[in-house]
Amino acid sequence: MGLEVESRPSDSPYIERVWRSSSHDVDRMTSIATAHWDLVFWEHQGQVNAAVQGPGSRASPAPVPEDATFFGISFALGTSMPHLPISRLVDGSAEIPDTTRRSFWLKGSAWRLPGYDNAEVFVQRMVHEGVLECDPIVAAVLRGASPDVSERTIQRRFVAATGLTRGAIRQIDRARQAAVLILEDVPAHDVIHRLGYFDQPHLARSLTRYIGRTATQLRDRDPLEPLSLLYKT
Repeated sequence: MGLEVESRPSDSPYIERVWRSSSHDVDRMTSIATAHWDLVFWEHQGQVNAAVQGPGSRASPAPVPEDATFFGISFALGTSMPHLPISRLVDGSAEIPDTTRRSFWLKGSAWRLPGYDNAEVFVQRMVHEGVLECDPIVAAVLRGASPDVSERTIQRRFVAATGLTRGAIRQIDRARQAAVLILEDVPAHDVIHRLGYFDQPHLARSLTRYIGRTATQLRDRDPLEPLSLLYKT
């Protein structure tokens, strides 16, 4: 019982991951920090809802409706909806009105609800309709390229496209990697060495801020409340 989560990677350059979940006998979870934003749909007591969930700069508690089902698309870094600046959604969300079991409204048009197995087709339509775009400079930097622009321009483009600085993105990603390793029973000193933390207190502060758990709490196989999507990259 709790929060059951299933997810899969995607071959779309616009999608980081596709996920779905259901809740049973749980009313709260720990939402871990994430540099990605999500388009989320959920059904609770016969009512279907949708929202854009922005990036999270730190871990925080989040309510969970009981006996609900969820489906979400987590978008790749650098991908955004120009009509809804992602920088305004950091640590927040924007509800999408007039959502039904069959459709919802997005940027003045009706859209059919996507599903776990056809998320890529849905996202490709978003790109085709100009609702979704990817910043080429951010995408190039993430691939390891060095665009012929200033560091200041790169930083500005990162903040505009992701809502976060490059430094914040790196710290969040490293903490998520650390949490996954600890869940795999990798000793803390090995995690510190692999991921470049200064020492154990540095790792502890990072985990507490971005994951909302200490290493000991992560190893607890029966936590008081579940974590949001935490996967191995």
